[in-house]
Amino acid sequence: MSLHVERVLLLTKVPLFSYLRTDQLSRLVPLLEPVAWPKGERVFDKGDLGLEFYIITAGRIGISVDPDPSRPVFINELKAGDCLGEMALIDNEPRSATAHVLEDTQALALDKEKLHGVLMTYPELGIGMMRALSQRLRAINSSAIKK
Repeated sequence: MSLHVERVLLLTKVPLFSYLRTDQLSRLVPLLEPVAWPKGERVFDKGDLGLEFYIITAGRIGISVDPDPSRPVFINELKAGDCLGEMALIDNEPRSATAHVLEDTQALALDKEKLHGVLMTYPELGIGMMRALSQRLRAINSSAIKK
């Protein structure tokens, strides 16, 4: 299987892209850049400017919201197939959490500016992403109502 096809298949599992067709996902594949971090590093700190979104392909990352990035109390742990940094693609706000590398990790990075360039050319991609975000908000609201 080609690397392009493998990455399209990976993107089909990303919630943010769940409403995009395979041909639309194919337009995003050239934007993905491999990145890696050794255990003990931080991908980003709470308050940093968010410029990239990541899809973990191997390894594990802990998410902490403590204002002191040296005190990792994890609210979530992410593994291969999980994503982080979605909000950075959409808003211009600082990172809302710190991402700690718990074991050597590999990921694919999607740069915000590159994505925005593709969205200007293919606005239907943005519409699909907005639908996915709307569904996530509805699910959160629904679960809050049930509590």
